[in-house]
Amino acid sequence: MIVAERPHNEPGRLAELRALDVLDTLPEQGYDDITFLASQICATPIALVSLIDDDRQWFKSRVGLETEETHRDLAFCAHAILEPEDVLVVPDAARDERFAANPLVTGDPNIRFYAGAPLMSSSGNALGTLCVIDRVPRELTEDQQTALRALSRQVMAQLDLRRLVRDLESSVRERDTYQSLLEDYQRQLEESLASATARSLTDPLTGVNNRRAFEERLAEELQRNRRSGTTLSLALIDVDHFKSYNDTLGHSAGDAALERLAATLVDTSRSTDFVARYGGEEFAVLLPNTDAEGGYILAERFRKAVECAQWPHRAMTVSIGVATSAAAIAPDELITTADEALYRAKERGRNRVVAA
Repeated sequence: MIVAERPHNEPGRLAELRALDVLDTLPEQGYDDITFLASQICATPIALVSLIDDDRQWFKSRVGLETEETHRDLAFCAHAILEPEDVLVVPDAARDERFAANPLVTGDPNIRFYAGAPLMSSSGNALGTLCVIDRVPRELTEDQQTALRALSRQVMAQLDLRRLVRDLESSVRERDTYQSLLEDYQRQLEESLASATARSLTDPLTGVNNRRAFEERLAEELQRNRRSGTTLSLALIDVDHFKSYNDTLGHSAGDAALERLAATLVDTSRSTDFVARYGGEEFAVLLPNTDAEGGYILAERFRKAVECAQWPHRAMTVSIGVATSAAAIAPDELITTADEALYRAKERGRNRVVAA
């Protein structure tokens, strides 16, 4: 194990950290919301707001970890603040000489993956990190790293707000200014969190919901069905011969086609339907309060809309499998049933709808 060096600006860094008067304070919802979002966006079981004190790292907020602090010598975040402009990513701590013998790697909580975005003050001091941790080796996507940086800036905004509030509270004459600034910061934070949440649930290519959003919505709809006794239909949609389309016309043309297909599905769906990109050239549409006959009719509407659309290079068609649930059923079971129907649609010549 390699213990992190002290930053060259350590005295000033510690002075600024302590001036915030945040160490050893109680949990606060604003920080906990950001930590929760970091965990969800990066799909990790652990996320922390970690502040590096003189001889310890202390967690202002934590998800998936009971410990409130550790010794600084064990802190991955103590390494992260040495490169304040970058996100420190450790794909596999057991294979990194800095951390392989670290008790936090060899024992509880068994860290294997770490990514930390430094909390940078306006004066250039890295006070700690917003970090995410997993117990298995892995990587972050570029979008996840960008989101982690954005959320770390929101943590710093909360810390700055804390300091500002304390200063303003000393002057009654500035009470109105304090209230205005507080509301403005809160509004900015809420907008930022809402934007980050939306990005984590949206497919970046087509702009429709992504698979994670689909799985969350499917679970919600099935729970609603169990309570109300209504039916839910699911249409799984796959582009016919899409590999040939990509191979012949190129991936840029393929991406443009998927964007147009997504827009066609959205335009053809009802306001209550839920359109998502399930993966690759496959899409899923949830059809609430729709029985088997209605599911088939709506799927046929999707198929015809795609077949009749104007495509820039060559005609495009889709195969669709439909499954309907009117009773308690697991999400995976409904997806599997729709997928089997989709497979039969392809077997029977494609450009058709098959209902389970």
